[in-house]
Amino acid sequence: MAVEPIAVAASSEELDQLVKEADLGGREPVGKVGAFFAIVAAMWSLFQVWYASPLPFVFGFGIFNDTEARAIHLAFSVFLAFIAFPAFKKSSRTVVPWTDWVLAVVGGFCAAYLFLFYNDLATRPGKPTTMDLAVGLTGVIIMLEATRRAMGFGMLITTGLFLLYVFAGPFMPDVIAHKGASLSRFVSHFWLTTEGVYGVAIGVSVQFIFLFVLFGTLLDLAGAGNYMLQVSLALLGHLRGGPAKVAVVSSALNGVVSGSSVSNVVSGGIFTIPLMKRTGYSGVKAGAIEAASSINGQIMPPVMGAAAFLMVEYVGIPYTDIIKHALLPAVISYIALFYIVHLEALKYDLQPIPRGYEVTWKDRIIGWGMGIAGTVIALGAVWYSIVAVRWVFGENATWALAILTFGAYLGLLAYSSRYPDLPIDEPGAKLFKLPRPWPTVRAGLHFFIPIVVLLWCLMVEELSPGTSAFWATATSMALVVIQPPLVNFFRKTGTIAAGFKQGLATLWKGFVLGARNMIGIGVACASAGLIVGAITLTGMGLMMTDFVELISAGNVLLMLILTGVICLLLGAGVPTTANYILVATLMAPVIVELGARSDLVIPLIAVHLFVFYFGIMADVTPPVGLASYAAAAISGADPNATGWQATWYSMRTALLPFVFIFNPQILLIGVATWWDIFFVCLSATTASLLFAAATMFYFRTKCTILEVVLLLAATFLFFRPDYVVDMIQPEYVPAIPSRIYEVADKLATDEWLVVSTAGENIEGKQVRKTVAIPMGEGKDGREKIKNAGVTLAQLGNELTVANVRFGSRAKKLGVEQGSKIVELKLPNPQRPSPHWVFIPAALIAWLVWFLQGRRIRRVAAA
Repeated sequence: MAVEPIAVAASSEELDQLVKEADLGGREPVGKVGAFFAIVAAMWSLFQVWYASPLPFVFGFGIFNDTEARAIHLAFSVFLAFIAFPAFKKSSRTVVPWTDWVLAVVGGFCAAYLFLFYNDLATRPGKPTTMDLAVGLTGVIIMLEATRRAMGFGMLITTGLFLLYVFAGPFMPDVIAHKGASLSRFVSHFWLTTEGVYGVAIGVSVQFIFLFVLFGTLLDLAGAGNYMLQVSLALLGHLRGGPAKVAVVSSALNGVVSGSSVSNVVSGGIFTIPLMKRTGYSGVKAGAIEAASSINGQIMPPVMGAAAFLMVEYVGIPYTDIIKHALLPAVISYIALFYIVHLEALKYDLQPIPRGYEVTWKDRIIGWGMGIAGTVIALGAVWYSIVAVRWVFGENATWALAILTFGAYLGLLAYSSRYPDLPIDEPGAKLFKLPRPWPTVRAGLHFFIPIVVLLWCLMVEELSPGTSAFWATATSMALVVIQPPLVNFFRKTGTIAAGFKQGLATLWKGFVLGARNMIGIGVACASAGLIVGAITLTGMGLMMTDFVELISAGNVLLMLILTGVICLLLGAGVPTTANYILVATLMAPVIVELGARSDLVIPLIAVHLFVFYFGIMADVTPPVGLASYAAAAISGADPNATGWQATWYSMRTALLPFVFIFNPQILLIGVATWWDIFFVCLSATTASLLFAAATMFYFRTKCTILEVVLLLAATFLFFRPDYVVDMIQPEYVPAIPSRIYEVADKLATDEWLVVSTAGENIEGKQVRKTVAIPMGEGKDGREKIKNAGVTLAQLGNELTVANVRFGSRAKKLGVEQGSKIVELKLPNPQRPSPHWVFIPAALIAWLVWFLQGRRIRRVAAA
C-alpha cells in the first residue's frame, strides 16, 4: 500500500500527548525514576494476573480476600496517579517533584490501610480510632486531588459537592434536607467499609476491568488493532464515503476491547479523518463521524467500556444475559451510522478511493460467497472440534483444548508468515491504492485465537467474567511472547533467541502500558465510590425520585427526558466506567420507581442501559465532549462545531434508550421464537435506518418536510408497534391476587410475574406500583416466587409482601416489604400480534420511496 504524507491539524507527537493526557497521564519519567515507575506498574499487572489466576489456591499462598484485593488495587492506582499525572499543565512531563512523591506515598499508604490493618479493623467495626480517622480523612483529601489530576475539575467539583452535601444536609431546603453525619461516621462509611471508596466499583475494577484492559493492550501491541483497521479498509475503502465507513466499522471492532472513547478516536482517527477530508468530507463532519463512531464502541459488547461487568452487579443477571440484551441495539446503532455516512456521501457526491485493481461482479459474488462460507465453516469447525475434544477427553479436556489451541495458533501463524506484514499506517498518510481483501484478512487470522478463547469461556463454558478474562489474557500473553520467535522461524529472517527477547520486551511493555491505562480508571472508580457513598449515606436517591417526579408532574416521557438530561450532565468529562456507576446509582432507581408508579412495566436491564447510553453521550456533547475534542484536534476543525455535529449524528443512539423502556423486545426480552427474533431485528434495523434518513433530510434524494414527517411516522410504528395495538387491546388483563401461585407455577425461570402493589413508602405516603418480578427456579409457584426474592403472607384472599431479600432483582425493581398485592396482571389472550403494525409502517416508507423516485425521474427528464 503506497502512502504519501499529507498535512494534518495535529502532529503525531501532539496526538500521542493528547491520549496520554486523557488516559495515561502526561508524565514520562526518565532515568532511574522512569525505570522504577515501570517496575511498579508492571508489578500491578502481575498482581492482578496472580489474583485472577488459580495459582494462589494451587500453591497455597498469596490468597487475598475481596476487601484486601480492593485495597491493594487502589494503593497501586493512587501511588501511580501522582507519578503519571502532573499537577498542572505547566508542570514537568519528565521530572517528578518531591511533593508528588509525598502525595504518592501517603496516598498509597492510606489506600492500603484496609489491607495493612485488616485484622485490627475487623475487631472494632464502627468504632474508628484517632489513627483511623486521620488516615481516612487524609485518604479522602488525597483521593480528591488524584481525581482532579486524572479526570479534571469537572469530576472534582461533582465529587466535592456530593461530599459537601453529607455535612450540609441539615442546612439545606426541606425537599433535599437530611440529618447530616458526624466525622466519625463519615470516615467509617467512606474509607473503612465497602460502602464508599472500596465499594462495588473498585470491586469490579479488581475482578474484571483490569484484566480486560490488559487483554486489549496486549492484543493491540501484538498488532491486532492495526489488523482490524486494515481489514476494514480493504473491505470498505472502495465504497462511497469509504474512509468514513472504515471509521465506523474499525471503531466497532476496537470498541470490543477498548475502554476509552478518546483512545478509540485517536487510534483510528489519525488515519481515517485525513482520508475522509481528502475524499470530500469537511473537517467538522470527518471529526464528528469518528467521534460518533468511537463513543458507540462503548456500547458494543462484550466489554462496553467495562460497564457490562458492572451491570452484572447492579442488575443481578448473568453476564451472558447482559451481552444478549445489549447486542442488538449496539449493532443497529452502528448500521444506522454506517447508513448516515453513506447518505452524506450521496448528498455531496463523494467519490470512493480507487482500488488500484479491477474487480468484476463475478469476482465480488465469488469473494463474498467464499468469505461468508469460509467464516461459517471456520466457526463450525471450532465449535465441533471443541465439543469433540470435551467428549473424548472428559475431565482432561482442558489440557487437550490447550494443545489444540496451540496447534491452531501455530498453523494460522505459519500460514500468515508466508505473506508480508500489514503496513502500519502513519498519521496523515494518503492512500494511493487499497489493499486486497483476502491477503489482508489472512495476514492476521491468528489474532482471533484469544478472542475465541474469551467468547468460548464467557458464552459456552459460562465461566465468570474474571476467570474468562484471565484465560483470554493468559492466551494473549503467550501470543505476545511466542509470536516474534515463531515468525522468525517460519520466515527464516532472524534467530529464535532474538525473537524471544523481542516477545518478552513486548510483554513487559504490555504490563506497563496496561497498568498505565488502568490508573485513571482506578481513580475514577474510587471517586465514583465517594459519590455512591454520599448517596447511600444521605438517602439522596429517594430525594432525586421526588425531585424528578415533581418536575415531570408524573408524565413518563417528560420524566425520561429529564433523567436523560441529568445523565448527560453527570457524565460530562467522566470516563465510561465511573460515568455508569454514577448514573446507575443516582438515576436508575428514579426510573424504576417512577415507572412502576406509572404502571409501566420496565425490565431492570432496560433502565440501566437507558442511563448508560445517555451517560456516554456526554463524550460527544459540547461543551465537555472529550471524544469530540480529540477528533477536532486531528481534523483541525472547531471542537464545538464538531461536537454538535457528532451529537446530531448520535441522535439515533439517543432514541434507542426510549425504545428500551417502552418496547423491551429490542433487548430480546419477551421474544419466544426465532421468528419473533427475526421480526424484531428486521423492524428495529429498518426503524433506525428510516430515522437516520429523516434526521439527515435525505432518503433517495433530499426530503421535503412532509417526507420527513412520514419517515418519522414509519420509524415510530416500527419501533413502537405495541402503541397501536394497545389502543385495540391492552397488554394485560386483571386477575385476583389469590391466583398468584397458580400463575407462577406455569412460568419458566426469568419469565415475568406482573403484579400491582399498594403500600406506604419510607416517607409514609400511599404508593401504588406495577412491577414485573422475574421468576426464580423452583418446583412450584410458591418456591419460584420465593427464589425470586419475595416471601408472601396470605390471609384469606389478601396477599402481603412479608419479606424482600436484600440484593434480589425484586428489591431492585421496587418491591417493598409490607405492601399488598392488589392485582395480578395476566397477558391478554385476545391481543393481536404487534407485528401486524409493520405492514402500514412499511407502506408509509414505500410511499416516501415512491414519491422521491418519481421526483428524481421528473428532474432527470427535465
